[in-house]
Amino acid sequence: MVILKAKNISKQYRLGLVGTGTISHDLNRWWAGIRGKEDPYLKVGAVNDRSTKADSDYVWALRDINFEVNKGEVLGIIGKNGAGKSTLLKILSRVTIPTTGEIKTKGRIASLLEVGTGFHPELTGRENIYLNGAILGMTKAEIKAKEQEIIDFSGCERYVDTPVKRYSSGMTVRLAFAVAAHLEPDILVIDEVLAVGDAEFQKKAIGKMQDISKGDGRTVLFVSHNMAAVKSLCSRAIVLEHGKTVFEGETDDAVDFYLENANTILKSRTNIFPLENTNYGIIFKNIFIKEIEQSSICVKLLVDTKLEIKNIGFGIKIKDFNDIVIGSITPAITGESFNLKKGESEISFYLKNFLTLFSGGNYYFDVWVAKPKLEMIIYGENVIGYVIPKKDRFSTGVFHERNKHGIINMEGTITM
Repeated sequence: MVILKAKNISKQYRLGLVGTGTISHDLNRWWAGIRGKEDPYLKVGAVNDRSTKADSDYVWALRDINFEVNKGEVLGIIGKNGAGKSTLLKILSRVTIPTTGEIKTKGRIASLLEVGTGFHPELTGRENIYLNGAILGMTKAEIKAKEQEIIDFSGCERYVDTPVKRYSSGMTVRLAFAVAAHLEPDILVIDEVLAVGDAEFQKKAIGKMQDISKGDGRTVLFVSHNMAAVKSLCSRAIVLEHGKTVFEGETDDAVDFYLENANTILKSRTNIFPLENTNYGIIFKNIFIKEIEQSSICVKLLVDTKLEIKNIGFGIKIKDFNDIVIGSITPAITGESFNLKKGESEISFYLKNFLTLFSGGNYYFDVWVAKPKLEMIIYGENVIGYVIPKKDRFSTGVFHERNKHGIINMEGTITM
């Protein structure tokens, strides 16, 4: 059963101004409407790319967004900052209207878009529970039946009769989420606000959203930059980029698509070189990866020194596509140090059985040089990446997928 449908949703803004900004533009729009013509300013407008200089007074924050959400489904919405995620949620929550397109929903929508949204700072936490419930269309009796449950979940009972303006941002989001989750909306819309809460509350909130969707059969729209939370919570996800949908599908596939596009370092990132520390006269000139026998690889770092340097150590760190550190080789552990002569040198990091040890996917490397006790000289983050293809390692006809079976290809047998 489809509970929410977005059809051809677009949102246009005029940069730097509220509304169209000029009487002439307002008159042009009014005259076009009188004649039954299309808004003339819908034909102009730049792509929503925050990193480039504007070449138009108008920008499309969203452009032709289409999707459907079924009852009880948790839809993740992911993308870079400025991709249009919050604008889309504001349209879905009826905070703002789309420039074109329409939203069709069945049931009541509760939104948690920003810390303190819908809360009156002069009212107490308890009073805001009743205010938010009334906004959602709940009766006083319905809110009262949930009141203590909301307070208990928020963990703010001591301050519930204190004005919200005296709450920290974490306390505010705790109470706001508790209200939105417990007043039984048909659709719960959550923006990145949970990042404000502590680790214990984030885990608690994600568990509550899972209960809402699986147990109560209600629908959740979830925006987050925490890919682990998106994977654990969402059954499906869409990826936004520059205000457009660039991917829609299973959560794991959507997260992989987003991260692979966000990390442009697949085979090489030599454009970030050289990396230099002028105080020590050390330059990282280049880096490359060479495959060697027995499924091992060698990461070679080209270094140039202006003077002879003694007793320094090099290190390398391996990370997966979630930026989780898998392992490292560091002088703090190995105790190895080098004396560099003036001129160019080549530092080699041998990673044994790398291709067979790790499952298929993208991996990234940090490299650094440091004095004893890790006095950092140069630290290069994500300087190069490596793609391991999926392989049928055990010749069983099954490819080892990282999302299902983990990062490590473990050696072992099963006996009886």
